[in-house]
Amino acid sequence: MKEAIHPKYYEVEARCACGATWKTRSTKQELHLEICSSCHPFFTGRQKLIDTEGRVERFTKKFGAQTVESRKKAVTAKTPARKATKTVTKTA
Repeated sequence: MKEAIHPKYYEVEARCACGATWKTRSTKQELHLEICSSCHPFFTGRQKLIDTEGRVERFTKKFGAQTVESRKKAVTAKTPARKATKTVTKTA
């Protein structure tokens, strides 16, 4: 490594908005995060909707609260059962 061109490397305590903290290393002296693995919906399994200007409410009014099961039921109700078709074979 060349001398005097690399940034300093600090041992810091990273802090999330949810209150979680952990020790890590970084080129910054402080790390403040908005979301981490202990509060992210992908890792926790909880869905957190942030309603901006009532958009979620407008969407649910327009389309209703749909679930995967209700969509599957709607699709199966729309498609009629298949009818058996006759196959015609020619004999010469």
